[in-house]
Amino acid sequence: MPYKPQAEPGRTDYQADVQITRLGEKIGDPVAAAEFPDHILRFRNDRWDKSVGLDRLDEQQWIAHFGKFQPLPDNLDPPLALRYHGHQFRHYNPDIGDGRGFLFAQLRDHEARLMDLGTKGSGTTPWSRTGDGRLTLKGAVREILATEMLEALGVNTSKTFSVVETGEKLMRGDEPSPTRSAVMTRLSHSHIRIGAFQRIAYEQNEPLMRQLVDYCLENYYGGSRTADPATELFARTTGEVARLTAAYMTAGFVHGVLNTDNINITGESFDYGPWRFTPFWEPGFTAAYFDHEGLYCFGRQPEALHWNLAQFASALRLIADSDPLVATLESFPKAYGTAFTEHFCWRLGVMSEGFEPDRDLVVAAEKGLAQKTVQIDRFFFDWGKCENLVRPDDDSPEFSEFRALIADRTRIRQPVSDYWRNAAPCSMHIEEVESIWDAIASDDNWSPLSKKVNDIREMGAALRTG
Repeated sequence: MPYKPQAEPGRTDYQADVQITRLGEKIGDPVAAAEFPDHILRFRNDRWDKSVGLDRLDEQQWIAHFGKFQPLPDNLDPPLALRYHGHQFRHYNPDIGDGRGFLFAQLRDHEARLMDLGTKGSGTTPWSRTGDGRLTLKGAVREILATEMLEALGVNTSKTFSVVETGEKLMRGDEPSPTRSAVMTRLSHSHIRIGAFQRIAYEQNEPLMRQLVDYCLENYYGGSRTADPATELFARTTGEVARLTAAYMTAGFVHGVLNTDNINITGESFDYGPWRFTPFWEPGFTAAYFDHEGLYCFGRQPEALHWNLAQFASALRLIADSDPLVATLESFPKAYGTAFTEHFCWRLGVMSEGFEPDRDLVVAAEKGLAQKTVQIDRFFFDWGKCENLVRPDDDSPEFSEFRALIADRTRIRQPVSDYWRNAAPCSMHIEEVESIWDAIASDDNWSPLSKKVNDIREMGAALRTG
């Protein structure tokens, strides 16, 4: 079916619904938040707070819950640091878990989905190892920018819900220190990772594995529909991860750290560290300075996520037969290809005409983009604002095949938004990110960040509605 982006969030009343405790004590460890010397509210998601019924909190109440982590009514008390293992750059690590965050609350959103409020930078846990459990303010600002941009570009992503500056000075080896600190809360459709299943498989705990499979199907996929829940969950997750991978690529996004403990069971992207957007269609573009071999570079992200799904299948073999898992795993390339063409056509603003013609159009566009004569955002912007899908100002030979194929297409939206009248597209390249942070670091000037968020949301609205 054609790709459809997530709609603007609606409003609902607060509805606590703690489901995680059904899994027992082995899913996570009770923890307490750190006590911070200061609490300055720097960001509040004024769209998604209403989606979970928390928009009526005043600033003092907000800080009480999302800076000091006083429990929400009828919710988790204390919060839980979840347990998991993971392949980190394809090396198995059994000594990880929520090391600087915890699951703070579970509640229903405006679509009755079970949502998690989880933290980053809230202090040490049993899984912190040698870390301090803190988050830099720059890291929090970068996560705001990543999640806002990805949401606007139609990527299934967690939402940065709150950022509170905490007044501590942190020492970090990879940025000027001491640096300012923050605690962040993200809103997610599940915090269950592939790594949670890997840990249970490692411990050979069949009852808990069955319980977790049922939990995920019931809470995130509407319940089980077959007599083989583990295989069913794997198929559902594989489909969602294929769509996520396609959206990453169409957005020109490089996550940077696609370890199995960073892959959500719902196919929702989260946990943004060294991310970047590649300006050009450059397969070898790498986000993380420590990714020396380019394992998670732009062009290898489909391979990386396919590999992660193979580790998920391996964990599920504790309670499921291999053959159906392998069959689903082998379906990933086709599912990804279909999702990629659908998402690419959506960003272009043209109606899908079926896999074959869509694929031809997208391949022609990729060939042109690979010449790196035009940036990704500019390409989509110029064609997105083109009312009749004819650009008389474009005679570039690298896009001649693409122009011929798109000329007869039907639009799915007309470019009526003021966004399309801008001189340049909204983008999120590293120079822009650093400029926004420099204004905060040097002058405590938050207006460039606020303006960027507004610009991103304007683009998102234009892509949804025209």
